[in-house]
Amino acid sequence: MAVPIAVLDCDLLLYGRGHRTLDRFKLEDVTDEYLVSTYGFPRQFICYLVDLLGATLSRPTQRSRAISPETQILAALGFYTSGSFQTRMGDAMGISQASMSRCVANVTEALVERASQFIHFPKDEATIQALKDDFYALAGMPGVLGVVDCTHVAIKAPNAEDLSYVNRKGLHSLNCLMVCDSRGVLLSAETHWPGSLPDCAVLEQAALTSQFETELHKDGWLLGDSSFLLRTWLMTPLHIPETPAEYRYNMAHSATHNVIERTFRTIRSRFRCLDGSKGTLQYSPEKSSHIILACCILHNISLQHGLDVWYAPATGHMEQSEEEYEQMESVDSEACRVRQELLLTHFN
Repeated sequence: MAVPIAVLDCDLLLYGRGHRTLDRFKLEDVTDEYLVSTYGFPRQFICYLVDLLGATLSRPTQRSRAISPETQILAALGFYTSGSFQTRMGDAMGISQASMSRCVANVTEALVERASQFIHFPKDEATIQALKDDFYALAGMPGVLGVVDCTHVAIKAPNAEDLSYVNRKGLHSLNCLMVCDSRGVLLSAETHWPGSLPDCAVLEQAALTSQFETELHKDGWLLGDSSFLLRTWLMTPLHIPETPAEYRYNMAHSATHNVIERTFRTIRSRFRCLDGSKGTLQYSPEKSSHIILACCILHNISLQHGLDVWYAPATGHMEQSEEEYEQMESVDSEACRVRQELLLTHFN
């Protein structure tokens, strides 16, 4: 008797009735070297993610054989670190490319739900002071709470009529505003801004600006490059330094700000789905933004686990923003006064 097409189960045909899950991959069956080479992270890190996300990824399903949290996490890490749904990876875990895509979506959303847990500015005075001390040790720049900059991540064109995501290079991208500490730990990450927006416009509209202007961080500031306007809480370099003190200020500013450039390179090298080598992110801007944020969260978690090696630069489209901007000086007299006082007090 013919079997109705509606009851055909490809996974049942492939793996038989004895399997309660769609995947046949077991973490304990492979070596640490295999995990690092295939998924980008060691066993201890992966086990931590299973503990962190397991309950969320085990949500009830109408299907009798759900994919385990462990396999969902491995599938997502495989995509984040390689930038592709490799057939051999899916074969190793016993799941299809479509299932791998669902795994990436599930893990991404589970991570994004926990963004504030892993990406935030310190609150207590002792940690804030330690943050400043670590920055001061780099190049003698006092009062630094973080370094800020933008970087672009290439995405597929949302639709033929939407030009808001076309950046100055003619590519569709998201312009991502990030702040990091002296070790490269991200303190803020806004990954959803359209690529057509210049860095100064992104900062003007960002939650970061509202945060610093309402909470009034009077005892410290961020460091930003000349694509941003000088503010009382954001120190930028002098466009035309003239005195020895101004040259020393600019040198210390540049050496300190370089931390975020290295951080961008580290993220791009660790998470190849962002570097453009496998093509652009083939998702909507919203989903692409969430994938970028998920990678930022994983970056911070990896630093918490001691995986803090500065990665070598990689080629691709997640690049340090190189805005074509006119040299802008702030009309904020109070910001100019704060910078001048910094020059006289610490660099004269």
